[in-house]
Amino acid sequence: MQKSKISYPSTGVNYNIMDPLKKLAQKAGKQTAQNLINFGIKEVEMSRGESAYVWEEENSYRALVVEGLGTKNLVADEMAKITGKTYYNTIAQDTIAMIVNDIITVGALPQILNAYFASGGPDWFKDTKRSSALIEGWAKACEMAGVTWGGGETPALTGIINPQTIDLAGACIGIIKPKERLMLGNKLQDGDAILLIESSGIHANGLSLARAVADKLPERYMTKLSNGTLYGDALLAPTYIYVNLVKGLFDGGVDIHYMVNITGHGFRKLMRANREFSYVINELPDPQPIFKFLQQQSESSDKDMYGNFNMGVGFAIYLPAQQVEKAKEIAKQHNLKSWNAGIIQTGPKQVVIRQASCSAIKPKNITFQAETLDIR
Repeated sequence: MQKSKISYPSTGVNYNIMDPLKKLAQKAGKQTAQNLINFGIKEVEMSRGESAYVWEEENSYRALVVEGLGTKNLVADEMAKITGKTYYNTIAQDTIAMIVNDIITVGALPQILNAYFASGGPDWFKDTKRSSALIEGWAKACEMAGVTWGGGETPALTGIINPQTIDLAGACIGIIKPKERLMLGNKLQDGDAILLIESSGIHANGLSLARAVADKLPERYMTKLSNGTLYGDALLAPTYIYVNLVKGLFDGGVDIHYMVNITGHGFRKLMRANREFSYVINELPDPQPIFKFLQQQSESSDKDMYGNFNMGVGFAIYLPAQQVEKAKEIAKQHNLKSWNAGIIQTGPKQVVIRQASCSAIKPKNITFQAETLDIR
């Protein structure tokens, strides 16, 4: 297999260009906040720049998220041509996970979710096996997340979207009740532990680079990884939904101080809170073979990989050190591996991956400064 360096920006995903627009939108949106007064409610200003927008009502907070799948379904389409299978039941789970895993980070449990299925015309829906799998998978994933599917929109965007593909996204409203469950970073303290929760694999971020790698492989998605799994199958492992884990932590009385859904920006997301802390990681899981393969084939550095991919870690929970063991036990009850991976320290805002205590991987000595996550 011929290797050549593939950078993340070269695949069409350049956060240095995209993130300033997000900041501009936050600034413009803030100017409209006074309109909530007309309904007797008010925004929680600290939530701007978080994974979910929050406003305050009389007896609770509410949260809103709009999120999309990205390009993972393009891998499913390529694999379907080879295997004859439809993968859209798990593609639906990926999309739901992208939405609800964001809303829980502010302490909300998802209540109502609407779908957005945009096509380039009616042709996509002619494959009834595929479209039925999408609908069935969507409903099943909503059940997994405990959220009601309220409806949605199916625009036909001829000339905008490739008629052979579909753009999958959705919006979700969640509730934070009791109000003490709201978390926007203000609860973080020096000495808090960083509990990392396993991912199922690549989840739904980094697929642009993964598809670029496939273009370089003679056997493309049929290439076998070191564990014998097909490259395409490894990429299509469905994203974990962490809602029930978080609900279990709440019900178990765990004092969660902050949570992060590790998606785009990779481990840089660990410093998403608008606080001046250093997030020091001393233990890392051994990444799944898919990440090692991607690194080898793209010739990416460790810093590139941990700065863009989840590397085997899909979610992070910040909590008092004395509650880590309880949280780990609850994670185990939900069939999720977890690692007491690091500590929050007073200091400059940064993520420091000092070393890996796991003997399977070498020390990393990676530092991500605050400016590498310029999203607010």
